[in-house]
Amino acid sequence: MAPNPTIMQAVEKLGYRVTIGDVATQAGLNVAEAEQGLLALASDAGGHLQVAETGDIVYQFPRNFREILRNKYLQLRLQEWWKKVWGILFYLIRISFGIFLIASIALITIAIIIILTALNSDRDGDNRGSSYGGGFFFFPDLFWYFSPNYDTRYREQRRGRQQGSNLNFFEAVFSFLFGDGNPNADLEERRWQEIAAVIKNHRGAVVAEQIAPYLDNLGESYTQEYEDYMLPVLIKFNGQPKVSPEGQIVYYFPELQVSAAKKRRQSLPVYLEESPWRFSAADSGQITLSAGLGIVNFVGALILGNLLRDGTVAAQIGGLVAFVQGIYWLLLAYGIGFLAIPLGRYFWIQWRNKKIVARNRDRLSRARILTNLDAGLQHKIDYASQFATEKVIGKEDLVYSTETDLLEQEAERSAQIDAEWQKRLNEG
Repeated sequence: MAPNPTIMQAVEKLGYRVTIGDVATQAGLNVAEAEQGLLALASDAGGHLQVAETGDIVYQFPRNFREILRNKYLQLRLQEWWKKVWGILFYLIRISFGIFLIASIALITIAIIIILTALNSDRDGDNRGSSYGGGFFFFPDLFWYFSPNYDTRYREQRRGRQQGSNLNFFEAVFSFLFGDGNPNADLEERRWQEIAAVIKNHRGAVVAEQIAPYLDNLGESYTQEYEDYMLPVLIKFNGQPKVSPEGQIVYYFPELQVSAAKKRRQSLPVYLEESPWRFSAADSGQITLSAGLGIVNFVGALILGNLLRDGTVAAQIGGLVAFVQGIYWLLLAYGIGFLAIPLGRYFWIQWRNKKIVARNRDRLSRARILTNLDAGLQHKIDYASQFATEKVIGKEDLVYSTETDLLEQEAERSAQIDAEWQKRLNEG
């Protein structure tokens, strides 16, 4: 089985020398999952285990461990290859909607011109203008109202796009239709990373009120008093509750108190903030252009459908007109969907963002409790600080490592013990 890519990224960011708590904090992973993943990665990538006097373990990895794994696992090579291929395929999918929009408008426009030209020629030849005369005067006026100078208008709107958008026209069409993905796709990952960082910042001992701003669904008010919402946190990071003499509960996390290197206190947001959904990353000019072309395409499809109501027209003209008649319902469905999908998505985003605002407001209200501590909460935090500690495992703390032969380590250890005893004798 290929190693966990999340753990691999965490190891790289942490400098290739890590503890279980370091990885669990960096990646927001379950402590047991981080331990299992580190063991598997060390076994596959030639990593080494370093054991401290306290029994804590540090994992040391070579800086080229990805290359080692790539040579060992065909699956990793295929994943990297597919990632590149999918990037190209997805880009082609994104621009295909804009290409199809232009192709649809072009087909509809040419078909309408051909039909109207043929009908006009028939009217001039046999004076049968009364049958289609109204259409001739109405449809071309409507068509040319939407269509003239399309290229000029497009270039002008591109020159006037806001600097915040780096999308080209075809990418902007896709963004107008389907948006740009979930802005909170990594919400759960961020949630656990920030919770672990809060615990780390408080040296492994916290109270529930310090974690609550990063959680949702705390339950009813009466269940919150029992702090049941802390159970997932305890399970994920292998925490232990402690009860003060006054009956207050605090929590400490031994694995998160051990690090492979001294780290500065992380700067964190005071609560977990969800980002609102955006309708599109395209600028206003690109959105207007996409919507305008969608309207042109839809109106053109309606005009074409009106001209094709008499089935004999396409049969008489043949060629491109007959082809367009064969795919007319596809063109009409695309025209309807091109306008209906963004419209429906707009209202869905408004509904979704209201819920996001409400959740952010709830988390912020819980965070504000920590700005004005009452006596009870302050006493609770003070009690938690009794369990706060931080252990940094340096090379001087090691008693065993898989990097060197055991006999060599025993000899080095013996010399270290003798030096320590000599130092104590001299001090005595």
